[in-house]
Amino acid sequence: MATESPGNEFGRVSRLRGQLFESVTFAASITGILALAALLIYVTIDAFDLEAASPEWLLVYFVTLVLPYIGFCLYETDRAIQRRTALILAGGLVITAVVFTAVEAFVRPIPGLTWQLVYLFLFVVPVAGYVTVAGSNTPTGAVGFGLLGRIAGGAALGLWLFIIFVVFDLQMYFLVYTVGVFPTALVWYAVRRWNVAARLAGSRVDRDAAELLTTRVLVGAVGVVGTAGAVVLRGSLPVYPTDLIMLAWSLVAPVTAVTTVLTARRYDRRRGVLVGAAVLLVALGGGFGLSVGALSQNGAVLLLLGVSVPTATYLNRVWRADEGRAGLALPLLIVAGALAGAVLVQTFGIQSPDPWLDLSYIRGTPTTQTTQARSAGLFPAIVGSVLLITLTALISFVLGVGTAVFLEEYTRDSGVIGAISRLIQVNIANLAAVPSVVYGLLGLAVFVNFAGFGVGTAISASLTLSLLILPITVISAQEAIRSIPDELRDGSLAMGATRWQTTKNVVLPEAMPGILTGIILALGRAIGETAPLIMIGMATIAFSPPSGLFSQLSAMPMLIYSWANNPSPEFRFGVVAAGVLTLLSVLLAMNATAIIIRNKYERDA
Repeated sequence: MATESPGNEFGRVSRLRGQLFESVTFAASITGILALAALLIYVTIDAFDLEAASPEWLLVYFVTLVLPYIGFCLYETDRAIQRRTALILAGGLVITAVVFTAVEAFVRPIPGLTWQLVYLFLFVVPVAGYVTVAGSNTPTGAVGFGLLGRIAGGAALGLWLFIIFVVFDLQMYFLVYTVGVFPTALVWYAVRRWNVAARLAGSRVDRDAAELLTTRVLVGAVGVVGTAGAVVLRGSLPVYPTDLIMLAWSLVAPVTAVTTVLTARRYDRRRGVLVGAAVLLVALGGGFGLSVGALSQNGAVLLLLGVSVPTATYLNRVWRADEGRAGLALPLLIVAGALAGAVLVQTFGIQSPDPWLDLSYIRGTPTTQTTQARSAGLFPAIVGSVLLITLTALISFVLGVGTAVFLEEYTRDSGVIGAISRLIQVNIANLAAVPSVVYGLLGLAVFVNFAGFGVGTAISASLTLSLLILPITVISAQEAIRSIPDELRDGSLAMGATRWQTTKNVVLPEAMPGILTGIILALGRAIGETAPLIMIGMATIAFSPPSGLFSQLSAMPMLIYSWANNPSPEFRFGVVAAGVLTLLSVLLAMNATAIIIRNKYERDA
């Protein structure tokens, strides 16, 4: 006869195993995070030479920069957060000093660290992150960090434009805009006005035919003829305006006009004019009278143009909302704190670190001479990496999303077509596990030897890296498209939309956040690859930035790898550490851009 067994033991065992599994996974996560944090701490110390910083130098900037920043973040937070922050900072100071001194006295000295640096990275940096999150949830903090984010994002956009114009021909862009884009925009505007006037006058103008046959065909013809004329003129014109005038006419003026029109439509004409005037004044006025660090006058124009557009529009919106205006002082607070610290250090002659990662490193050309580590630079490799990752992102996005859309939306599940599509999907999944060196061999065979794109050129390298991340892009895009409910497709088709209209207007906008997430992960792998680049013959060191798609270039991983094998300790620690932080900064900027775009699609969805 069957008997019932009590379930208490099963419940206790299950809970025990669950708690044990939770503890193991938590410990594994903490171990990985701490290992990565230790690596980044040592890299940061080497890159900025913080080991040579005196305690007085750290104290000065802690008082003039860190404490005011923390105070701003805690300005509108509740008392519990303020007390917790003060307790952690004060208690951490005592704990760090006592424990570090005891370890060095009774165990062994810790190379490359002082208790002040340990306190900085273990307590001050986490507390700064904590109060940043807390402060950003207040009205004043949200405004301040919103402005700071737009300044940083605009600066990144301006630097990206600067790098693009370093690679590509500014004179060609000027001609294409002048005889191609600008006349096309005028014709488009005139035809649209004519269509509106004809409809208002009662003329029986078929709207679809007018826009399709007149607007699109005529505008397209003007654009093609103008672009062809620009190509012809590029080889025959002997004299061009200065670079600053070309930028002002072909970039600053249209960006200012578009910003003015959009702001006027959203608010009113007066605000649109004010925002446009601010953008024009900052971009051109700063370009005429300012050279920002490592940038030329043209670079200053592009940098300030990228900063002024989002900043001016954001200031207009905040001023109109009349809430949290005090947060606009955050950038000024940071700049004032840094300047005050520099003045105090200079006045009292406090020993300062000599960082490897500075403007001369960013703007300089590379070297491998063991006695010239201080003159090593990364600029050609930065330009090469930015160009490479931009082309790779464009190519992999088009090919990956197109392949995923075809496999998910246009293939059948049964029959011969279904069998072929399943075979393709299995092979795509298998290609994701292929070693990167195999893709390098494929790029060497197809793009270098067969297509003749050249050894180590920008187009060969970008196509090779696109093949490397294409399986990841396709799989992530397929999963994102597959997650869209069929009810949305059926509803669109029931309303009379075609399959293409359903895919374009329903499926892709809903799936875009997931698609961009996969692309972020894929590009994170591509930007650090060296094996495929070595296989296609990319130069380890390039002393000048690339001048086009078919010119040879170098990338930051290649150059960092070369410096890591240099016999000089200064190269292996200081120069390499500065290169690693620069590479991480480029990667974070790229990921931040993709995340912002993804979040926009999520909000719209």
